Amino acid sequence: MVFKRLLGSLGVGGPTVDTVLDPGPVHPGGPLTGQVHLRGGTADFEIEQITLELVARVEDERGEEEREGVVLFDRFTVGGGFRLAEGEHRSLPFTAHLPWETPITELYGQPLGIILGVRTGLEIAGAKDKGDLDQLTVAPLPVQEAVLEALGQLGFGFKSADLELGHVGGTGQRLPFYQEIELTPAPQYAHAISELEVTFLANPDGMDVVLEADKRGGLFSSGEDALTLFTVGHEGVEHRDWNAEVDAWIRQLVERRAAYGSHGSHDSYGAHGSYGHADHHHDGHHDGGRRSGPSTAAVVGGVAAGVAVGVVGGMVAAEVVDEIGDAFEDEEDED
Repeated sequence: MVFKRLLGSLGVGGPTVDTVLDPGPVHPGGPLTGQVHLRGGTADFEIEQITLELVARVEDERGEEEREGVVLFDRFTVGGGFRLAEGEHRSLPFTAHLPWETPITELYGQPLGIILGVRTGLEIAGAKDKGDLDQLTVAPLPVQEAVLEALGQLGFGFKSADLELGHVGGTGQRLPFYQEIELTPAPQYAHAISELEVTFLANPDGMDVVLEADKRGGLFSSGEDALTLFTVGHEGVEHRDWNAEVDAWIRQLVERRAAYGSHGSHDSYGAHGSYGHADHHHDGHHDGGRRSGPSTAAVVGGVAAGVAVGVVGGMVAAEVVDEIGDAFEDEEDED
């Protein structure tokens, strides 16, 4: 038994863990459910704590330098305080609630290229454990889907999506990073903006929708960014004319971008619909009926109603699955 304990302390013959998430995507602010399966090792072990960690692949831009790394953005304790007998099999169900600002990883089943994972860890008296890592798939809330659907209907196209380390100034952002969904401009706005970036910052009561337009540089002016921020609620999504509402947002963004460019002033966020600039601090920066339609499928790179859609930078599901495995394996190797 002493020899077995010694091997256990070296990670040989210790317990193993396999976490199985319940099938289907989860939603920001919603429950994450599944089971942690434990298999006993070659001796009895005291399981002190079982934890789930939410991790994300995040970009960190510092001037011209850009780096990527894995950021832990939430942690839950789902069990512990028991003895796992030699060779014993035990399953522990769990329910944990995701942060409201959890990024979305797919739209209409199409991956956006965002890499999220659930890392399971065991704290075991006298032994080491490698843990387990599972891909996390997050679908949009109804209001997020409605806004993206409207953008697709208006003619915007999906370009890419990423997670940026930092904070958006003037918002109540809680996570140490934010998601940017980058869209190519609709034809009617291509003269004014070269790219539209959408950031959702959800909370229990509603959501801030931050729109950022890359300004086109003219003969006597350089291209710069301008922002607008709009607040919407979670309720009554199906009763609003999102095409008209989002189009009004874009027109306001374009008009204020033009005014900003002519006056060179830096306003800050204020009331609904005001605009400002992102504050990139690098110190930490109801499920309802799903809306359907060709436009948002087009935004993320599908073929709608038999018409091929022009999309820049579309992601392939298999590539994303491989990427999350490679990204997290590299991180584990570094650890």
